[in-house]
Amino acid sequence: MQGGDVHCFHRQARLLCLATFLLLITAAPVSAADTLRVGFQSTGTFAWVLDVILRHGLAKRAGLDLQVTAFASPEAGKLALNSGSVDVAISDWLWVARERALGGKLLFYPYSSAVGAVMVKAGSPIKNISDLRGRVLAVAGGPLDKSWLIVRATALRRGIDLRRESTLQYGAPPLMFQKMEQGEADANLNFWNFCARLEASGFRRLLDVSDAERELGAAEPIAMIGYVFSEAFAAGHRGAVDHFLETAKAANDILATSDAEWDALRPLIKADDESTFTALRDRTRAGMPKRSLDSEIADAGKLFKALAEIGGPELVGPSRELDPNLYYHPSVSGE
Repeated sequence: MQGGDVHCFHRQARLLCLATFLLLITAAPVSAADTLRVGFQSTGTFAWVLDVILRHGLAKRAGLDLQVTAFASPEAGKLALNSGSVDVAISDWLWVARERALGGKLLFYPYSSAVGAVMVKAGSPIKNISDLRGRVLAVAGGPLDKSWLIVRATALRRGIDLRRESTLQYGAPPLMFQKMEQGEADANLNFWNFCARLEASGFRRLLDVSDAERELGAAEPIAMIGYVFSEAFAAGHRGAVDHFLETAKAANDILATSDAEWDALRPLIKADDESTFTALRDRTRAGMPKRSLDSEIADAGKLFKALAEIGGPELVGPSRELDPNLYYHPSVSGE
């Protein structure tokens, strides 16, 4: 096969898998729908996935009644999970690992390997991480956000403690984005979708979180964010959880193969220009998990160990090794 033929073959195979899944969940006998309370960040990319799920009726076909709640920040989603006000939310595995080490029985399943970066103005005199000494760094999320922990560990390896040698500002991604645009911060560590918008506005990447992951020992991109739910909920609603994950994968398959679907999402994406829209679409597609769960767990374990060795309990909590039971293993095929 030539390169174009291979691409076409894989595209057709994915469409066939999607069609088979839709046929199965349509034909499956559905009694009363399982209610699933799903939390999502209003400015996050999962809002786009949910839109596809609801517009195409994928949840209904799978026998799911999704009750969705929007949050302004990742921290609000974490609070909702811990309080039990939602059943499923998007969060990062480092936070889940810390929660498990402290006794919180949460489970994680990969959603995306797309990660952000530390951004500075194109003409900024800041050329590397060490130049952030004495500077203001705006950090999207909180002090336990996965990207911040990885960047901080990488900086420690390079000889700078950003928490002590820089002035830090924490907040919701849109707020940190605005602070950077308005010149209230020298650098901004933000989620990848906000980084794409900053690039379109004339900012450049100082340190990509994906490069920091590799510097800390990861061989391939790791799904740093994923679907999170409690062990107790998964034990009592395994069928609903499995169907939800399959439904989300079906939505991803639509987004991976249909440019027209992205045009339908334009009102939600709110890209300022075509180049920003294209970057958001392409980076979303690139971040969709493609490798096996076992491979994911192996690489995550390496990264966690490196973080523990560099930063100790302050970064990752009391555990020195990643709990392999942190990851949820679906009972349906195709995990």
